[in-house]
Amino acid sequence: MSRHLVAVVGPSGAGKDLLMVLACKARPDLRAARRVITRPSEAGSEDFEGVSDAEFTARAQAGAFALHWRAHGLGYGIPVEALSGDGTLLFNASRAVLAEAQARFPDLAVVLVTAPPEVLARRLAGRGRESGPDQAARLARADFPLPPGITPRIVINDSTPAEGLARFLAALQPERA
Repeated sequence: MSRHLVAVVGPSGAGKDLLMVLACKARPDLRAARRVITRPSEAGSEDFEGVSDAEFTARAQAGAFALHWRAHGLGYGIPVEALSGDGTLLFNASRAVLAEAQARFPDLAVVLVTAPPEVLARRLAGRGRESGPDQAARLARADFPLPPGITPRIVINDSTPAEGLARFLAALQPERA
């Protein structure tokens, strides 16, 4: 068996983490990387390891991350050990790190999860993790472009979780020639 990497990207509030959790429950061949983030572990709905800025920097300098980046004032990292094992590994990534990810992992697939602005705004407000100005900054980045040469499979996640999951799983299917 081999490993297949899928970067799941999109604006804050698009539902990337929920779709990844639901997909992993629906398909045992899928697994999701648990990110390391410089925020308290109890903040937010995703399963992540919260660390201090100093710990994050030390791990990055020690080569503990397959990929790492900064966004929204936070550090995000995909641990090297998450890449071990077979099957399809999903990881939530920033669109800003995709060019680096593509260079490191040439067979990387990209799924862009998005939703209309009003849906994103409602979801960001509902999760209560960011202040009003932080929500506005995240919404302003919703149309952040993908790097040239990256053609994602697009999932519009504007309906129920079940509908979003169906669209997400369809995007994960191999392309037919």
